[in-house]
Amino acid sequence: MAKVVEINCTTGVQTIRDLTAEEETARAAAVAESEAAREAQDAADTKQAEDRASGDAKLKALGLTADEIAALVG
Repeated sequence: MAKVVEINCTTGVQTIRDLTAEEETARAAAVAESEAAREAQDAADTKQAEDRASGDAKLKALGLTADEIAALVG
């Protein structure tokens, strides 16, 4: 089981204890949510890069130079 450190700001006393079942469940849910968000962002980044490469290839196929493409898309 995971541990948590509680610090009493008034006294400065530190207490190390096990997480409760509810805290452990909430922690696991937060970890899963964070992982899902990271995977979604990775997928969005990959799609954006693929779309940019596809768009550049299509513009090159139309006869535009790399400089012209850069001027269009920034």
